Amino acid sequence: MPGAYRIIENTWIPLPDGRRLSARIWLPEGAGPFPAILEYLPYRKRDGTAPRDETTHTVFAAEGYACIRVDIAGTGDSEGVFDDEYSEQELSDGEAVLAWIAAQEWCGGNVGMIGISWGGFNGLQLAFRRPEALKAVVSVASTVDRYADDIHYMGGCLLSDNANWGSQMFAYQSRPADPELRADWREDWIKRIEGMPFMAAEWLRHQTRGDFWKHGSVCEDWTAIQAPVLAITGWADAYVNAPPALAANLTVPAKAMIGPWEHRYAHIAKLDPADFHGEVLRWFGRWLKGEETGAEDLPDYRVFMQEHFNPTMQNKPRQGRWVAEADWPSRNVRDRVMHLGQGVLADQPGSGVTVVSNPATVGQASGYFCPGMRFDNELAGDQAVDDALSACFDAAPLAEPLELLGRPRVKVAFSADKPVAQLVARLCDVSPEGVSQRITYRPLNLTCRNGFEVPQKLVPGQRYEAEIELNECAHRLKPGHVLRLALSASYWPVVWPAPEAAEVTLHLEECALILPERKAEQEIEPQNPGAPREYPVLQAEQLRAPGGSSKTWTREDGTLVLDTFDDYGKAVDPYHGICAGSHVTMHYEVHPDDPATAVFASDWTFEFERGGWQVSIETRNKATCDRENFYLWREVTAYEGAGRDVVVTKEWQETIPRGVL
Repeated sequence: MPGAYRIIENTWIPLPDGRRLSARIWLPEGAGPFPAILEYLPYRKRDGTAPRDETTHTVFAAEGYACIRVDIAGTGDSEGVFDDEYSEQELSDGEAVLAWIAAQEWCGGNVGMIGISWGGFNGLQLAFRRPEALKAVVSVASTVDRYADDIHYMGGCLLSDNANWGSQMFAYQSRPADPELRADWREDWIKRIEGMPFMAAEWLRHQTRGDFWKHGSVCEDWTAIQAPVLAITGWADAYVNAPPALAANLTVPAKAMIGPWEHRYAHIAKLDPADFHGEVLRWFGRWLKGEETGAEDLPDYRVFMQEHFNPTMQNKPRQGRWVAEADWPSRNVRDRVMHLGQGVLADQPGSGVTVVSNPATVGQASGYFCPGMRFDNELAGDQAVDDALSACFDAAPLAEPLELLGRPRVKVAFSADKPVAQLVARLCDVSPEGVSQRITYRPLNLTCRNGFEVPQKLVPGQRYEAEIELNECAHRLKPGHVLRLALSASYWPVVWPAPEAAEVTLHLEECALILPERKAEQEIEPQNPGAPREYPVLQAEQLRAPGGSSKTWTREDGTLVLDTFDDYGKAVDPYHGICAGSHVTMHYEVHPDDPATAVFASDWTFEFERGGWQVSIETRNKATCDRENFYLWREVTAYEGAGRDVVVTKEWQETIPRGVL
């Protein structure tokens, strides 16, 4: 039976250089000592992740784990200065935190790390460093390669979310510590704002896969990780490649699971929630408590095999079934080669050429890069509108089902008319009614055809070869449906466009699609997670309900505009009484005839108050470009009191050469 626990609202964890990190602890009642679970984030334990923490650490504490939620240095209530994501400071501080936890009298010495996204990243990254206390990791929606599979670049192409995520972290960093915990909160607040790194610019300065991105990329040495890893994500999430890569390459016990979920822990997902707690407790029960939970006997790879479900941008249930592979890579998955012909996918090589050329507005149905971050209106919709503007290659309607599991590949022989060009591949499931559902996608900056460390500009008209390895997928196409490969030279707003509109000519006799076709003669028990168990919910007083909207419209000159609004609501925390609220607007635009007109802008507002204390922060951001440069601008204004007296205001701007982007 679950046991009682108590919450320690704040504890200071000392670091070797005298700084202190702020921690909230859920401590089981009883004699102890207990195994511990660490979640280590920059998102503010006091208000930012408090609603989610209530649904996780309370459950784990009741099952006999000491749970510790720590704010990274310079964020939330922690002392120090924040410098960058996954920095050496963050990871060395994390090692000190793990050692501190293991040394506490209430801890038996075994510590696990859990986290989604940032916390999933640094859990793997700290395991890579082999701290003695870290015995197991549950990593959700993470990456093994910070250049190839994060929010900055994909296939050597710049993602618009580099600017978007930079704007979000800019807003997050500008928030003050809680005066109840930090008497120096106001001085520290001003110091934080004045010294905030311009991360979007720093990330944009590192355009190739060099040492900057190799730091924290655990794929650099798979043998370094010696703590067992459970890797989880969802098909609606942006981070789908890490779990199977970890299962295939780690030399210690590693299991992968991908469900239908968006960028959330599975129990609170909007898309078919599941028993995330059960998965975590089984994993940590085995590796932190030494219990016989069957964790090591799980199939290497458990997936929700999706089917066509008439996609919309709104959250709606998925269709499919759970399947499992005992070993990964699996003998049940083999390459199936299909060749590109004139508008078709066929068993024999094609001939002639196909020109890929499209307006810069292709991508209207792409959805938000990382669904789960917005309120709604963020999923990939019917691809038909984008297919109509792309070069499409259709297979014959299926006579029998086709299952795909893994990463499809597209091999192309091509020439281009510009020195910098992109090729974006989308694999779609087209219903008999013509509804096109995206199965998977991925862009390639064709200057990176030989790798991502030293791109080489194209010689217009010269013939080259390249391969695009699409993102991981699990999809069953039904009889009567059509498999479609759609190729375009841009994919806005997910991918920042090339500097000029390019024509990419495909030489079809050497172009092929390699599918990871799954044929299982006998299915094994998938051990799917099942429905979520009951869990506590933060009993906050809601003062403003959350909500959101999206609007796509066209200016008189033909510029396509996407405006979104997300209000995350306003509520009072029941534990300490802080009233917090926030909202954000985002703006994307591009002219169909000129990719260099691409614009991203966002404005964030945060409000905090309790008693006589009242502050608010407004941040504004804009990213634009021409054919030679990127232009980044941002501004912050911080206010205090009911009269909104300005505490500090500051503006930054950077011009960064495009290189081969």
